[in-house]
Amino acid sequence: MRVLIVDDEPLARARLAALLGECKDVQVVGDVGDGEAALGALAELQPDALLLDINMPGIDGVALAQRLAGRARPQVIFCTAYETHALKAFELGAVDYLLKPVRLERLRDALQRAQRRLADAPREPVAYLHGRLRGEQVRIALDEVICLLAEEKYVIVRHRRGELLIEESLRQLEDAYPDQLIRLHRNCLVPPPRLLGIKTLADGRVLARLDGSDLSPEISRRNLPAVRKLLRLG
Repeated sequence: MRVLIVDDEPLARARLAALLGECKDVQVVGDVGDGEAALGALAELQPDALLLDINMPGIDGVALAQRLAGRARPQVIFCTAYETHALKAFELGAVDYLLKPVRLERLRDALQRAQRRLADAPREPVAYLHGRLRGEQVRIALDEVICLLAEEKYVIVRHRRGELLIEESLRQLEDAYPDQLIRLHRNCLVPPPRLLGIKTLADGRVLARLDGSDLSPEISRRNLPAVRKLLRLG
């Protein structure tokens, strides 16, 4: 099982990593200090489970779990010093709620429960976009996409490894993947997990902050309410 540790305290991350080292068939694929960094790590590291703190700067553990609710991967195991969020955690589908200091046996039980859930979950089909790169037909998995930009008669797919041109229109892509893409502007779609936040400029324009890119596409007034709602609800 691939595990990502998310906690703003370095000593807590080190202790959890040491405990995971005593668990069979577990690989620590990384550790990060806040929810925003965790969102960036998810696509790259593909963890099966998160050991997730609650009180963190920026995107806290509950907000991050809200964004991940309903997914088969990663399974969420809260590791916190506070009892007050336990009910909310289980409403979000968390595997377990471990109080610090985390005991090894409790951690092993939680990991086993997460493994059973993963084994029982149906595998989600991978969606691919097909296009051309230097004249050759290629494909890119939708979960690797950072954003889609309309330009003349093509759509540019920005992803972590570069760009790809596809012939489908943004409208066709929006209709084909209604739950996997959100419109920012008439010329831009993004996968919701890539949307980290928004920033308002002095002239009133609102720009999106995207995981994995320095690009900050503009959000139109028409689409701003839906984007704000997505960020608020996760």
